[in-house]
Amino acid sequence: MMWHAKTMWHAKTGMRQAAGVALAALSLQLIWPAQGADDSLAPKSHTFSSGYRFVEMSGEELYVNVCRGCHMVDAMGASGAGSYPSLVANRNLEASGYAIDLVLNGRRAMPPFGEMMSDDQIAAVVNYLRTHFGNSYQDAVTARDVQSARR
Repeated sequence: MMWHAKTMWHAKTGMRQAAGVALAALSLQLIWPAQGADDSLAPKSHTFSSGYRFVEMSGEELYVNVCRGCHMVDAMGASGAGSYPSLVANRNLEASGYAIDLVLNGRRAMPPFGEMMSDDQIAAVVNYLRTHFGNSYQDAVTARDVQSARR
């Protein structure tokens, strides 16, 4: 009986580890499309932050390395363990102040990025979102707009 319990414990542990590896692989497939897939949405360069603050400066780099893990490569969002809204043709982005506030302070499952991004970075990612993925809001957000929203 002792051998059976030990064997069952190892089997359950192995299944959990295999499930974790499978989940990690699936996550990578969602974030980095397979070779030969439509790479028009793929990042032009790879920059990885280390530490508490992000180092990426362009809106595209910030979207790719910070936002697309939840909002997906095509910005269509996702549902599963949480609900991540689509950013495609998103009318909420019309109000630049709303987008700034959301990135600064977060809401529901979205974490606040205000302490991890500079005013320039937040302006860059908000402008990127407001001019890509079927959004065409051309009134650009500035670092000064973000600074005012921090107060």
